[in-house]
Amino acid sequence: MSEPWRPSASALLAVCALMGGLTACGAPGERVDAASGAAKAFEQAVGGGDRAAMCAALAPQTRSEVEDSEKKICAEAISEEDLPDGGPVRRVDVWGHQARAVLASDTLFLSQFPGGWKIVAAGCRPQSGQPYQCSVKGG
Repeated sequence: MSEPWRPSASALLAVCALMGGLTACGAPGERVDAASGAAKAFEQAVGGGDRAAMCAALAPQTRSEVEDSEKKICAEAISEEDLPDGGPVRRVDVWGHQARAVLASDTLFLSQFPGGWKIVAAGCRPQSGQPYQCSVKGG
């Protein structure tokens, strides 16, 4: 059983700010659209079994963690992960350079890099009073 994914301190602060009032700290639509597009592309890769595209969508540290945990290159290792068919994106919340995409059957966490939004955690399920449990995550 893998350890639960724990968001960074800045992500926790962002969630607290969001809970205090989304309108006070809402993200520009451009960043929401870009994060949503990255989430949709990742989900299409998962649904289509495109392991190379899945790996390309991962943040560098997440990709390294996938490879290290399975002792294989990412394109081989990613098939060992328990990634659900997430379905359509229902909501995207953006806080600075971090985002959460809530899909019909999955939750993804993303970070913004110079080349665009990348997946830092996938296959995430909320746990009552606990951090999300994610099947793919960075170290």
